[in-house]
Amino acid sequence: MKRWYKVGILVSICFVTACGGKGGESGASPTPEPKKDPFTMTIYAAGVKPEEFDSRFRETLERKFPHIKFEYKTNTAGNALKDLVATNSIPDLIRTDIPGLLSGYLDYQIGEDLNPYVKAHSYDLKRFNKVFIDEILEAAQSDALYGLPVPPYFPQVLYYNKGLFDRFGVAYPTDGMTWDDVYELAKRMTRVDGSQVYRGFSSATGTVLRDNTLSMSVLDPAKDGLADQTKWKTLFDNLLRLYQIPNNKIESTSALESAIFGKGFSAMNAASHNIYSVIPPEVDWDIVSAPVHAGGPKLMGQRGPAYWSIANTSKHKEEAFEVIMAMLADEVQLQDSRSGIPTVLNNKSIQNELGKGHPVYGTKNMKAVSFYEPSMYPTKRQKGLTPVADGTQTNLLNDAFRSTAEGKVDVNTALRQLDEKLKQELEKERAK
Repeated sequence: MKRWYKVGILVSICFVTACGGKGGESGASPTPEPKKDPFTMTIYAAGVKPEEFDSRFRETLERKFPHIKFEYKTNTAGNALKDLVATNSIPDLIRTDIPGLLSGYLDYQIGEDLNPYVKAHSYDLKRFNKVFIDEILEAAQSDALYGLPVPPYFPQVLYYNKGLFDRFGVAYPTDGMTWDDVYELAKRMTRVDGSQVYRGFSSATGTVLRDNTLSMSVLDPAKDGLADQTKWKTLFDNLLRLYQIPNNKIESTSALESAIFGKGFSAMNAASHNIYSVIPPEVDWDIVSAPVHAGGPKLMGQRGPAYWSIANTSKHKEEAFEVIMAMLADEVQLQDSRSGIPTVLNNKSIQNELGKGHPVYGTKNMKAVSFYEPSMYPTKRQKGLTPVADGTQTNLLNDAFRSTAEGKVDVNTALRQLDEKLKQELEKERAK
């Protein structure tokens, strides 16, 4: 699926000396590096198919570390990380993420602080977007660095159906639009043609709300219940008005709502750029930057990346960090970027290559992905306070919004109910 970007460097150094009337003598050959003992390193990444790991990383690793045999595992039946921990078969390297950093890594007491390795290798953390480094530091609730970010992350964009805009003679959306612009455009594009309704707007509602540009937390970081209900009302009201446009009714389930754009019946769709989500080829689509709030921060909502972490039980921790550095090298991330995978680096030249080597993304406005800088992550729960799983928070948030979009309750009632349900979840957690 992805090709490798190879860089070869050949350096030849010749020393020639002359002594009296004798001919020149070549210098001594450099001392070869001592042969390294072979060993096996196990790498674990839940949710990532072996084919993806092989196409993105294996060739680079086997070329750079010929003495290491790389064994790859993912969460197949009986191979979840908890199973491997229970059988003392803990991998050397683990792909972690922010939602599961505590419950799926640190709670197993296998966390390894990468700060000493960063220092020993003079590894520049500033090459990464600061948001991604800051988030894992805050999520760990300590000064320890428990992972380095690995693409992809999931930036929000606005998809649009070029065919529908052409059909109805309306100009395409553009980068830099506000939600007000999208609202007006959605009104123009919502049509009924015979028996077919063409919606002006659809969205992945849970994603749009969770990854908001105001960086609003769902669960209050400092106390029990919903964070800042006034700001959440602003976010709900903003999205709700689009679903109150006549004939732009939200679909009956979140899955159907997310699928309507791919069926060709929605003119615009707010969602993440996601390499794992494929739009059918019969839809002639493109993207522009995600809309921003008028007067609000000009940032791009985003869901952060996963991270490469080391298990403190590994017998090869130093080599494991070297392997991480190889997988996050510029040449690997360049090839990722060309394949449509957004880089976690600040490197503009790599960002600008996004999708250029992909048969579909190469025809799209991929600069929309980096039109704005990524937004800050929502503030995490304070250390010592009972948490609620991110997935649970997102589901409750999405359900609350859908209840308003479906006309079951008003926004104030939906937010009050969300606050109550979050408190109920906290009580469940405390009862465990």
